[in-house]
Amino acid sequence: MLFLVKLFPEITVKSRPVRKRLVRLCRKNLKIILSRIDEDVVVNGHWDCLEVETGDIDAVQKMLLLEALASTPGVDQFLEVDRFPLPTMAGILEIADRYYGPSLPGKTFAVRCKRMGRQSFKSVDVEQAVGAGLNLKYESAKVKLKDPEVTVALEVREQELFVVKQTYAGLGGYPLGGQDAVLSLLSGGFDSAVSSYMTIKRGLLTHFCFFNMGGRAHELAVKEVALYLWMKYHSSHRIKFVTVPFEGVVEEILASVEDSQMGVVLKRLMLRAADGVAQRLNVHALVTGESVAQVASQTLANLNVVDEVSELMVLRPLCMTDKQTIINKAREIGTEEFSKHIPEYCAVISDSPTTKAKAQRLAEQESRFDWSKLYEAIAGARFQLITEVVEDLESGSGEAVAVKTPLPHQIIVDIRHPDEVALKPFNKKGLGNAVLSIPFFKLKTSFADLNSGKHYLLYCDQGMMSRLHAGHLIDEGFANVGVLDARAEFSRQPKPSLEPA
Repeated sequence: MLFLVKLFPEITVKSRPVRKRLVRLCRKNLKIILSRIDEDVVVNGHWDCLEVETGDIDAVQKMLLLEALASTPGVDQFLEVDRFPLPTMAGILEIADRYYGPSLPGKTFAVRCKRMGRQSFKSVDVEQAVGAGLNLKYESAKVKLKDPEVTVALEVREQELFVVKQTYAGLGGYPLGGQDAVLSLLSGGFDSAVSSYMTIKRGLLTHFCFFNMGGRAHELAVKEVALYLWMKYHSSHRIKFVTVPFEGVVEEILASVEDSQMGVVLKRLMLRAADGVAQRLNVHALVTGESVAQVASQTLANLNVVDEVSELMVLRPLCMTDKQTIINKAREIGTEEFSKHIPEYCAVISDSPTTKAKAQRLAEQESRFDWSKLYEAIAGARFQLITEVVEDLESGSGEAVAVKTPLPHQIIVDIRHPDEVALKPFNKKGLGNAVLSIPFFKLKTSFADLNSGKHYLLYCDQGMMSRLHAGHLIDEGFANVGVLDARAEFSRQPKPSLEPA
C-alpha cells in the first residue's frame, strides 16, 4: 500500500534550509509513529511530499495507519495511490480508464493531473488527452470542469505515474520538533484541552502542567486527557506531565483574600508557579485555554493584571473563540467525552468576582497571603514522563486483576470506541462468555446499572484504557471488575510500545 503525503502549505514557502529541516522532521516523526503499526513501513522524503509504503497489512492496521497519518502535525493531506512506470499518453489513458472508467457512465467528470520533474508534455496535455479519450468511450459521461461528480486524479512525478484512489485530509500545521517547547496549563476542561491541541498542531512540543485542586479523582481525570492528546497527536516525542499540589494554595486564598478578588489572585499564583515549572523544563512560553470575556477572570483588564506576574510569554490560542466553537472542536478531536465530566474547579472560587481588577488592590490582597504555601506547592511539583502516567495511575488506583483466560461466569465488557468495534468485532474464539459493548466514555455512568452480582472484565486492544478504567471503578467501590489481558491469544494485535524511538 502506497501513500503520497502532502505537506502543510506554509512549509513549502519557507527558505530552502528551513524547508529541508521541516520535511526531514515530518519524515522522522511519521517513521516513529507508523512503525508501531507496521514495522516494515518505509517513509521516503522528497522536496514537495513524502512517500509512505507499507508491507502487507490487514483492515485494522490500515484503519490505524489512516488515523495516524490524519493526526500527525505537518501533514496537510495524503493520497492513497498506485504507482506505474511512466507510459505513453495512450498508456496513461488506458490506466485511467481501468481505475475510473466503471464510475463514469451517466456522470460528469474532469481530469486533474499534477506534474513534477522534466517531461516532454505539460499537465494540461495529460488532462486533455485522457479527458477526450474517456469522453469518447463513455458517451453518457459529460466533461464538467467545475464541481464534477467524478475527478480523475493523476500525478506524474519524474518517470512515474501515480493514480489517486482516495484523498484524505491531514491535520496541517508544522511537524513536532520544528518549533520551540511550551508549557500548557491543563485543567482537563474543554478549553485547556483544545488549546493544547492547537499548540501541538502548530508544531510546538507541548508539556502539561496540572494544578491539583480537586484531589486524586481530579488528577486521574486530567491525566487521561493528557494521555489521550499525547497518544493521538504527539506520540513522536517525549514530553512531561507536571502535577502541582494546589489544595493548600486554594485554602490560603479562601482564608486571606477578599471574595471578589479570589479568581484573579488564583490565576496570578498559577502563573507564578508555572514560571517555576517552565524554568526547570527550559520552556519559554506558557499556554492557557482562556477566551476573552468567557468568564469574569478573563476580561481584558483581568488578563492584563494576571500576565503582569509572569516573566514568560503567555499564549492564548482560544482568546477570540466562543464556548460552543470550543466544544465543537473538542468533539472533533476526541476530548469532549473526557472534559464534560471534569468540574471547573476554578469557577467556584468567587461568588461576586471582579471584572476590573486593579494591580494596587491585588498587591494589597496578596500581602496577606502566606507565600510559603505557594513555595511548598512549587517544591512539591511532580515531574513525570508522559509514558509514566499509565504506571502512576495504576499504582495509585485500585489494583485490577488481569486474566488471560476468562472464567465461564465472567462477562467481558468491550470498552473500545464503537467505530473500532464495528471494524474489528471482539473475537471470542470459542469462549462461552457474554460480551457487552460499553464505550470507555460511558463506562463511569453505565457500570453502576450492571448486575452487581456478576463479575466483569474490561477489554480494549492495547490494554491501557481497560486497566485505567478498571482502577477507577475499584476506587469507587466496585469489587466486581477486572481486566481481560489484551495480550491474550484471542487478540490478534500485539500491544504497541508507547516509547518514541
